Amino acid sequence: MSTGSPHGSPIGRRALLSGMARTAGAAGLAGAVGSLGMAARAAAASPAELTAPAAPPASGRYPSNWPDLQPYGLADTRTDLWPREDNSFVLPLELRPRDEELGRVWMRDFYVNCFRAGGRSPLYVATGTTRVPGLDTAGPWNDGIFVWTAHSLRGPWRLADTTGIRPGAERGKVWSPEFAGENRPGRTVVAPWQQYWYDDTFGKRGNVWAPEIHYFRDTWYIVACMGDRAHKVGSFLLVSEGGVEGPYRLAEGNLDKPFGDALPDAPYIDPGARFHIDGSMYSEGDDAWLVLHNNVYAPFRDDMEDIVPTTGLPEFQQQPYAPEPYLEGVYVFKHGGKYFLLQAAWDRTSTAADGSTRYAYDTATPGRAQYQYDTVAAVADRLEGPYSRRWTLGVGAGHTNVFADVGGRLWATFFRNPNFGYWADPARIADAAVPGVVRLEWTGPQGDRLYVARQSRGHLLEGTL
Repeated sequence: MSTGSPHGSPIGRRALLSGMARTAGAAGLAGAVGSLGMAARAAAASPAELTAPAAPPASGRYPSNWPDLQPYGLADTRTDLWPREDNSFVLPLELRPRDEELGRVWMRDFYVNCFRAGGRSPLYVATGTTRVPGLDTAGPWNDGIFVWTAHSLRGPWRLADTTGIRPGAERGKVWSPEFAGENRPGRTVVAPWQQYWYDDTFGKRGNVWAPEIHYFRDTWYIVACMGDRAHKVGSFLLVSEGGVEGPYRLAEGNLDKPFGDALPDAPYIDPGARFHIDGSMYSEGDDAWLVLHNNVYAPFRDDMEDIVPTTGLPEFQQQPYAPEPYLEGVYVFKHGGKYFLLQAAWDRTSTAADGSTRYAYDTATPGRAQYQYDTVAAVADRLEGPYSRRWTLGVGAGHTNVFADVGGRLWATFFRNPNFGYWADPARIADAAVPGVVRLEWTGPQGDRLYVARQSRGHLLEGTL
């Protein structure tokens, strides 16, 4: 996202830095986030006694960092780092006909930001991964990218007005494999590798994941990813020829494939068809970068039609865990002169040597169970790094982005991963996959971390949004 760009930057910077404090043998569960009456509150279990050292008292105007947990890689499960009723809520997005039975929008990879485009009043935008009627997930196919807008974080949130672009089509849908018929010589909306296809196992295939909306140099962009049931799996860029509602076309660098190099083959994906997923954009001044999972990034060309280089992408200088787990949902932003790198990591439970429960960002092996889909963060003086050790920004807030509201307060998104772990439990699954936002707190230029707003700091959802 833009930070301080003169060309319509987000309201406030995507400031982020979360505090790293973890509870070595903590068995924390927390109250679920309030949902404006749309989702019932999940039952909360009492956390076990925490073994991490207590945080030092806050000094001055900023709260203090929590001490780092040892060894490096433990996950912090304290209830203070959960989205709760007092620090978060589910956005009341306008319902589509498909949403009426559930009573809310089913959402993964939720994204929100606030922009002042073309000197106009602030505009909030929201998007994410959705599913089609009749399917429980966003695969093996879904039907594209929807966008909602609002002038207040509390709403009303309305589907983007796409009726002038596609009269009679579903309102709010700005891009879909269904739009392949709009391709014209010199203007591609849907590339062949993004179109629907069929096989004997899954039938209809082709899904789009994790869209993000960006406003850079007076132009709206969407960075998104074709999912693991597509012809090719990886990230791409859409360019608007109008407003946030589009119409969008595909960038030239994605006519034949997703960004970057092909990766090792994976199940359900044709050989040579797997690329980097969960693409994001970071911009500063007149420059923009594509940020991808698997630890890589690349600057965009000046015309924004491709990245440079297109292969052999540079890597962030990180301090990995040992062993390093699978990380995704990467996001970069700048705040207070520092660069922050956010990634999603599964907190996995296992049995420690003393018989207690161990919570850590471990690799997937027998005896380790997925518990919460968290966001971990690191900070650096330069975009490329070197980055600090990571810490837990938020429990269950994996695949997040950070934004500032019109008052300059920082928020992060969350969606409660319905696939595994805490939110996949049958008792909670009805409250999973939501478009949620949670307040953040910054520990100042000395601490340089962001946490989910902690209970001990008394951050209540008050004031104008």
